[in-house]
Amino acid sequence: MEWIKLIGILVILVGFLLKLDTIAVVIVAGFVTALVSGISVVDFLTMLGEAFVNNRLVTLFLLTLPMVGLSERFGLKQQAVILIEKIKGLTPGKFLSLYLFIRELAGFFSIRIQGHTQFIRPIVNPMAQAAGENKFGELDEKDQEKIKARAAANENFGNFFAQNTFVAASGVLLIVGTLQSLGYDVAASSIAQASLPIALIVLVIATLSNLLFDRKLAKKYGKKEDK
Repeated sequence: MEWIKLIGILVILVGFLLKLDTIAVVIVAGFVTALVSGISVVDFLTMLGEAFVNNRLVTLFLLTLPMVGLSERFGLKQQAVILIEKIKGLTPGKFLSLYLFIRELAGFFSIRIQGHTQFIRPIVNPMAQAAGENKFGELDEKDQEKIKARAAANENFGNFFAQNTFVAASGVLLIVGTLQSLGYDVAASSIAQASLPIALIVLVIATLSNLLFDRKLAKKYGKKEDK
């Protein structure tokens, strides 16, 4: 009857299908799994509390949400747009390529730039949109959505492919620990060095894609001054 211990998965599936509270569903699933596995209520609560304490830093992202709201409320987005409008010749593709370079460089030095909610939505995307309107004039909704998607994609590219270029990154340490447990003698520096070419290749490919997107916008709208 070992399969009964998988009942927690069923609880999660049913809870998500019924669109119940996510946190409550997960806790109930864990509690049910603990009961069928012979774990007492006290032990379950102890394990739950220890897991929360060990991962308490994860909840810090909640503190950034009010900060983002206040920043937008008092004009952070508008100031970012004004800054972009002052730079002549800047296009969405060029700006996003520059951001990708900065994102990968920050990853190399293990400098956290946060992510979509804290940085892309309130700052990067509005700046890219402003670059497009400043260069090509008013863009239609479809192209605005494409710029929004590219802003999010370049964040993902920079974060995913450059995070292991730092020798003490958590991903590097995880790879080293896994390989060493399997009997492979590897060093963290070698993993980081192997990640550098990948990050550079992604930077080149994404930049070419962004510039190609600029050419499509130029072909569709022409230059703003030509209108």
